[in-house]
Order: sequence, then C-alpha cells, then structure tokens
Amino acid sequence: MTDNSVKPPVLLIDDEAEIRRAWEETLHLNDFEPHPFEDGAAAVATLDATWPGVVLTDLRMPGLDGFGVLDAVKRVDPKIPVIIVTGHGDIPMATKAVKAGAYDFIEKPADPDTLLAVMVRAAELRRLVLENRRLSNSSSDGYKIENHIMGNHPKIERLRAQIAVVAGADVNTVIYGETGTGKELVARALHELGPRKDGPFIAINCGALNENLIASELFGHETGAFTGADRRRIGKLEQASGGTLFLDEIESMPLGQQTQLLRALQGQVIERLGGKSQINIDVRVVAAAKEDLELASEEMRFRADLYYRLAVASLTIPSLRERGEDIALLFVHYVTKACRKHGLTIPEISEINLDDLRGKSWPGNVRELVNAAERYALQLENAGMASDPRDTGIMSLPDQIDAFEKKVIVSALRRCGGRVQETADYLSIPRKKLYLRMQHHNIDKRAFAGTE
Repeated sequence: MTDNSVKPPVLLIDDEAEIRRAWEETLHLNDFEPHPFEDGAAAVATLDATWPGVVLTDLRMPGLDGFGVLDAVKRVDPKIPVIIVTGHGDIPMATKAVKAGAYDFIEKPADPDTLLAVMVRAAELRRLVLENRRLSNSSSDGYKIENHIMGNHPKIERLRAQIAVVAGADVNTVIYGETGTGKELVARALHELGPRKDGPFIAINCGALNENLIASELFGHETGAFTGADRRRIGKLEQASGGTLFLDEIESMPLGQQTQLLRALQGQVIERLGGKSQINIDVRVVAAAKEDLELASEEMRFRADLYYRLAVASLTIPSLRERGEDIALLFVHYVTKACRKHGLTIPEISEINLDDLRGKSWPGNVRELVNAAERYALQLENAGMASDPRDTGIMSLPDQIDAFEKKVIVSALRRCGGRVQETADYLSIPRKKLYLRMQHHNIDKRAFAGTE
C-alpha cells in the first residue's frame, strides 16, 4: 500500500461463505478493508461514483452473476476496477469479461500472492483515477495549495503544512531544492497564503542575469544612469513593494550585489541607479537556492549577514525520487492537462505503464516529468512509458507482476544498504511482509550491505 493510514476498501462478492471468509481474512491481513457480500445486487447497491476501492467478484453465482455485477458497477462508475474470480473451465468467459471492461481475472484456486498483487495495482489505479478527477474538477476560485503543490507522500504533506505556517508569519524565507522541484511554486504559495496575497508577486532569476544588469534589475535606474539607459526603469524591489520578491538561484548573485541587497532589506529603502532620492519599500523576500547557503557563507562564497537576513525561515522541497508514490499521480495529471490544452483525447490511466514511470530516476524532477507528460500526450515519444500490447505474450500477468515486485524490492534494498526496517519504511509495508516477500523471491539482504 502506498498510504498506511488508509486501507483501500474491497467489495467482496461470493455466494460461498467459506470462500468469502478466506478472502476476507487474506485481504484484511494485507491492509485492505473487505466488505463481504453473498448477493451481487445487494453489494452493488452500496456503491457510488466516489467509491475509493475495487470490486472482487466470483463469476458464477445465483441471481446476479459476475457479468451482471460488472455491468451494474460500470453503470455506477466505469472506472471502478472489477476483478473476476473464475474456475478453470470458465477462462474464455473471464477473458470475455475483461474485454467487456473488467480490470482482470484470477483463476481458482486463487494464489494469495497473485490475488494481492492484482488488488494492489487495481487499488492504486482507482486512487489515481479519483485523485486525477478531483484535480480536474477543482474550482479555480481562490488559491488551493494542494492543486499547485500536488502529491500524497508524507514529505509533501509536511511541506504543505510548513508552507501554511511560514506564509502566515510573513518573514523572509529560503527555499532549498534540486532543479525542477518547484521552488517558484512554493514561493508563490507563500505569497498566496500570506497577508501580502493582494500585493504583487515579482520573480527574478539571479543566475540568468549578467552581473552588470543585476543592480539595474533589482533597484532600477534613472534616464542616463549608464550607456543605453534611455528611459527610467522601475526595479524589482520597487515593483514588489507591498508584496513578495522571489529571488531564484540566489547563490549565484555576486558579492557586490549581495551587499546592496542587504542594505536595502535592512532599511527597506532603495535608490535607483543614477538617482538621488531614497524610495521606501515594503518587501518580503523569498529566495531559492540549490546549495546550502549557510555552508556557502562559511566558505565566504555568500555573505553571512545576508544569509541570516534571508533565512528567518527555510523550507526544503523533496526530490521526485524521494516520493516515488506521487510520480504516477503527477504524470497522469499533466498528461490530462496537456491533452486538454491541445484538444487531444485523454488516454485511460490503465494505458500508461506506471511501472516504467517509477523506474526512472527523474534527475530533472517535476519539470522533467511535466515535459515527458507533454511529449506523451502529443505522441511524440513514449519514452518507455506506454505499455506495448505486443509484450503481453512474453510473460503471463502473474509472472510480470512477480518480476516487477522483485525488481522494486531489490532496488529499495540497494538504496537502503540492505537495512530491512529502513527498506520496509521506504516501501511503506510492514517489516514482516517484506521478509516474506524477500523469502518468496530468494533475496538475501546481505548482498546489499553497504551498497547505498
């Protein structure tokens, strides 16, 4: 499960009490919330389009059989995954059910590992469908931070909570994060959720400016202040008065300009280049950096006094690889957004190979993912992110699931240096369950000691 705090519900339908109890116990022990029913019609009557789980139903039952359940569920919401459990002789009928819209089928007697692997993937698909639907239907009225800084990983939830606190404090802030993690989005969130939201939000990338232009950009200039200054220019500090000034890549600002900026922030007063009058300002500064400014100040590469002036509060944005469970959600959201922008047909989530998405390292973080989603929507490339139907005959579904699970566990163990508890926490599963899966795949933790 990707979220230990929420157990995906399962509508469990079978007319045989003994089988129902066995499935119920298996699901309950593996972090699902089973809702057992003997009668298909009574079970489907409890559903609505907001149902956050999946349906697991036997094929042959008196009254409403598996096909009837599938048809009834599709009328409630065609995006609710329905998994059919069938006897060996009913495989052709189960295949027909999949063609009719069932998520998958499992042959009796159902192997618990195979059943659970299918259930996990179906539950994740349903979670993505509902989250993408929520984001797509969100009102544009007002600023909602979860619509801009998206994700369900605990690190992102914690970041959103920190932003809310820091925004209200109205203090200068430093944002740390790798390239492409969304530092400007966080800066804008601080602005929109703070007392300056009705004022301007002005952004400047310090790393993109020539050293000779930074002072003019920050402070402005009067006509004739230097060669080419043929008209007055209002600087960013003055433009941002009453609001927020976002200084991206602050670590690249030359020391001379750092001194001028410090003086302006201390007195909240500026003077345009070539000017003689002082101008009062009221600015909150949010700065973004890819490196530790405190360390840079200790190494004399950044002014310590400016660092302390800026870093009244600091926030750190996690990289995309640190919150792998959000990758699929973000990709689906941006594919949908790109398709709407270009008037294209929005693909089914099940058509996107979510395993390949998680397998990428995403060095460019969310920015790279957004670009990949745009290319995918435009069908310029699939970048290994679209499932090829021709590949389905190479391995059976259970074998593919088994191989992927082993790959994920091996990758996580390698990342965590063979430490089982840390690996279990990283994968968001109980330690005991991880040990059982390692035993199933014949994985020895000692092979990964010291590999991080």
